[in-house]
Amino acid sequence: MKKSISILGSTGSIGLSTLKIINKNFFFFDICLLSANKNFNLICKQIKYYKPKYFVILDPTVFAKVKKKFKNKKTLILNSFDILKIKKKIDITVSAIPGIAGLAPTISMIKKSNKLLIANKEAVICGWELIKSAAKKNKTKIIPIDSEHYSIFKLLQNYKLNEIKKIYLTASGGPFLNYNEKQLKKIKPKDALKHPKWRMGKKISIDSSTLMNKILEIVEAQKLFNISNKMLEIIIHPNSLVHAIISLKNGLSIFIYHETFMLIPIANAIYDGKLDIDNFLNVKNKKNNHFETLIFNKVNKKIFPLIKLKDSANEHPSTPIIINASNEILVDQFLQKKIAFLHIFKIIMTILKDKNYKKYAIRKPKNIKQINLIDNWAKNTTLKIINKNYV
Repeated sequence: MKKSISILGSTGSIGLSTLKIINKNFFFFDICLLSANKNFNLICKQIKYYKPKYFVILDPTVFAKVKKKFKNKKTLILNSFDILKIKKKIDITVSAIPGIAGLAPTISMIKKSNKLLIANKEAVICGWELIKSAAKKNKTKIIPIDSEHYSIFKLLQNYKLNEIKKIYLTASGGPFLNYNEKQLKKIKPKDALKHPKWRMGKKISIDSSTLMNKILEIVEAQKLFNISNKMLEIIIHPNSLVHAIISLKNGLSIFIYHETFMLIPIANAIYDGKLDIDNFLNVKNKKNNHFETLIFNKVNKKIFPLIKLKDSANEHPSTPIIINASNEILVDQFLQKKIAFLHIFKIIMTILKDKNYKKYAIRKPKNIKQINLIDNWAKNTTLKIINKNYV
């Protein structure tokens, strides 16, 4: 029996990985919906090849161009998720629209899906209460598919929280793991985009180089699994083969290990772990990594000063929204060469000391409009600081 599937962010790295998985067993899936925003050429190719029932494009210019091009085709081109008329719930939705822009579509599709595979950490960080409430109301199962959180998800199926001493999220250390302070001052965007292990988009590559991705993942884990900050730690693991470790009170430690292919957690989440990954995805272990010496180190605070946020990133209900929003602006400004690499940490700390910070941080947003209000304050304040002190 076919599985109906939808992909939010079908032209991004997670979306394209999901489509690779679909291609391996094409007739097992009924592609109900795809969505994307900017990539006109790839959107057109996906409509022609996959023939989804719906394609949602929120960007008005791209929407108009695609709508005109496919006006007589069977695929219905829409510019909103709210006007979707899906009678029967979709079996699987993959949520992979990056940034806070993915929150509203994610909540909309929770109502229309039996299972939501989420790769949008910003949506969880900023709007988990809304996501959780919608999932409970609509009896939708939520499964994270980032490698770290999927690993924690699987490990927690076998152990209760009261049996666990610590949960470790691993960080590769990115391209600057062995840099000194003098070298950090000279980093250019092209250097930060060269991740030694993973092939990722620009935003996540920069976040990996600063360790911001792990700060956000700590908050994400707290929310997804209802785990206290004290139980969570970040450790450096340059191999990028172990994605999460649980240290049990009985003295044993258990971890999940897999190659640096996002196809692996996504495929396992889609097929409920019931597949032969090598045959299915043709993943060949050319480097024989199963016999590598696994390396684990503490985080060097001089190389990764953002680690200081680990204990404060969730201090108030909306602190994660503020940190995430400010970081989005800072990454963009760094990529445009308007600020230096080390300014990312410095400016975030300035935001957290702003006279209006606590007024926004203590708020408990009850809807997306309130989340956007806090998000906008953080972004605008970040830009003001940059324009006043760094331009």
